[in-house]
Amino acid sequence: MTNALTALPPGPVLLAVAVLIALLSRRVGHALGVAASGAAVAWAWTVPAGAHLQATFLGFDAVLLNVDEFSRLMGLIFGIIGAVAVLYSYASEAESVQTAFAFSYVATSYGAVFAGDWLTLLFFWELMAVTSTLLVWHYRGEAVRAGFRYALFHGLGGTLLMAAVLGNYVAKGTFLFATVPGGPETAGMVAGLPAALAAVGIGVNVGFIGLHAWLPDTYPRPHIAASVFLCVFTTKTGVYGMYRAFPDGHVAIAYMGGGMAVFGATFALFQNDMRRLLSYHIQSQVGYMIAGVGIGSALSQAGAFAHVFNHILYKGLLFMTAGVVVYRTGEENLKKLGGLAREMPLTAGAFVVAALSIAGFPGFNGFVSKGIIISGSHYTFGKGPLPLGGFGTLEWLLLLGGVGTFMSFIKFGYYAFFHGEYDGEVEDANRGQAAAMVTVAVLCVAYGIFDGALFALLPFDVTDGAVVDHVYVTYTVPHVIEGALLGVLGLIGFALTKKPLSKLGRVPDVDSLYNPAVFYGSRGLVVGVTELYAAVDRAAVGFARLTIRTVTEPQAAVRRVGGDVDIKSGIGRSVLVLTVAVGVALFAVFLL
Repeated sequence: MTNALTALPPGPVLLAVAVLIALLSRRVGHALGVAASGAAVAWAWTVPAGAHLQATFLGFDAVLLNVDEFSRLMGLIFGIIGAVAVLYSYASEAESVQTAFAFSYVATSYGAVFAGDWLTLLFFWELMAVTSTLLVWHYRGEAVRAGFRYALFHGLGGTLLMAAVLGNYVAKGTFLFATVPGGPETAGMVAGLPAALAAVGIGVNVGFIGLHAWLPDTYPRPHIAASVFLCVFTTKTGVYGMYRAFPDGHVAIAYMGGGMAVFGATFALFQNDMRRLLSYHIQSQVGYMIAGVGIGSALSQAGAFAHVFNHILYKGLLFMTAGVVVYRTGEENLKKLGGLAREMPLTAGAFVVAALSIAGFPGFNGFVSKGIIISGSHYTFGKGPLPLGGFGTLEWLLLLGGVGTFMSFIKFGYYAFFHGEYDGEVEDANRGQAAAMVTVAVLCVAYGIFDGALFALLPFDVTDGAVVDHVYVTYTVPHVIEGALLGVLGLIGFALTKKPLSKLGRVPDVDSLYNPAVFYGSRGLVVGVTELYAAVDRAAVGFARLTIRTVTEPQAAVRRVGGDVDIKSGIGRSVLVLTVAVGVALFAVFLL
C-alpha cells in the first residue's frame, strides 16, 4: 500500500487529469476533475508521514515527494477546494479548456507543497505562475493586460527566489530540505542575502505591502469560476514556502504580516467592486498567516497553517457568492446592487457564513485559527509573555485588522444583500453552485464548532503543553468577548464611516505610481535603444558610402573639400587604397 501511494507524486498525475479535462466532453471532464480532486484528498489523508521519493533532477539530488504534517494539511485542503471549485466551474458554464488550465494550476500547487527540496519546489513554483497566467488570459478582454502584469510580478518573484535558492546551495552544498534523508543540518535559508532574497521573492506571492498590487488588479478580471481557483493556491503556497524558508520565524516577517492585515483590510473598505474588495482581503488574511510564521513559535505556526486551511474555505466561499451575484445580475459594483437577500436567500446565507468566518466571529472557523495566531503574538512573541497580559504592537495590528475586516464585510453585505432593492428580477444560485456553496459553508461552521477536528490536522498540537508554550483553548470567556467586541467595533466603525465611504471614488494604490513609471520607462528605453541603433546605422552607412565614393572618385572628393590637385592613379593603386580603407573601417567596427 505504501509503495502504491508513494510511487508517483500527485502533481504529475493531476497534470495528466488536466489534459483529459480539456479533451473530454464538458460533463465528463468536469466529473473527472471532481473525482480526481477527491482522490487527492484521500491520498493526502492516507499517505504515511515521512514518505518520500528520491530522484535526480537536473543532475542534483532531489525529493519529488515529501510527506510531513505541513504538506499533508496543504494537500488535504487543496483537494477539498479543488473538487468544490471544479463543480462550481461546471455550474457556472466555464469552458472545459478554462477548467483544464485551472486544474493544471491545482496540480502544480500540489507539486510545490509536496516537494522535498528547493529545486523541485522552484520548478513547480514557476509552473504555478505559468498555469495561473494562462487561466487569467483565457478570459481575454481586460484579463489579458492584467494577466501580463501578473506574469511580470511572478516572474520577478520567481527570479529572486531562484537567486536565494542558489545562494543557499552555495552555502549548504545541497538543495534538499533539512527534514528529508540526506538533508543539511540546518533548516531554512541561510542568513544574509539568500534569506533576504527569499523573503522578497516569496513576498511577491503572499502580497507583501508594495508587492501586492497584482492581487486586486488580477483576481477581479477573469471568469467568476477562475477567481475561485486563483484566490486559493498562489498566496497559500507562498505561506508554505515562507515557512520552509524561515522555520524559526523572523521579526521583520512577523511585523510585515501585521502590516498586511491592517493595510489589506483598510483598502478593502475603500472598494466598491466586489471581487476587488475580496482580493484586498486576501492580502489582509494572508498577513495573519505571515505573522504566525514570523513569530516562529509552535503555537503561532500551527495557527498560521490553521488559518491557511480555514481561509481557503471561507475565501473560496466568498468568491463563489460574489460570482453568483455577477452570474445572475451581471454587476460587479456594490453601488448598483442591493436587497438581493430577498431574491437570493441561499447565496445571502452562504455569504453571511463566509463573512462571519473571515471576520473571526465566535462559532465559525476563522475565530479558531485567528485566535491561535493572536494568542501566539500575545504569549510567545519576543522574549516571552507580555507582563500582566498586556498587548504588544503586533497584537494590536492583528486586532485592528480584525476590526477592519468586520467593517469591510458589513459594507459588502449591507450594499449587496440587505440595503435597498435591486432593480430587476434575479434568480438564486443554480443547483451546482448551491451544492458547492453549501458544502463549504457547512465546513466553515463545522470547523468553528468542532475545533478539535481542525487541531487534529495541524503540524503542532496546540492543546499539548509539551509542544506549545501556552496551551490554546478556543472557547474561553476572554476569547469569546474579544471576538464579539471586534464585531461590535466593526459595526460602530461602519456606521461612522458609511457616509464618507459612499462618496469615495477609486482610491489609488501603489500601482498607480509604478504602472505608469514602468510603462513610460520601458517605452522610453525601447525608443532610446531603437533611435540610437538607427543613428549608428545611419552613420555607418554614410561613412561606407563616403569611403566608396572617395576611393572610386578621388578627384571629385578633392574638389568637394576645396582642393585643386590633379589625382591620377592606376587600377592597382586604387585597389590598394580601397582595400586599406575597407580594412580600417572593419577594424573600427570590430573595435567598437
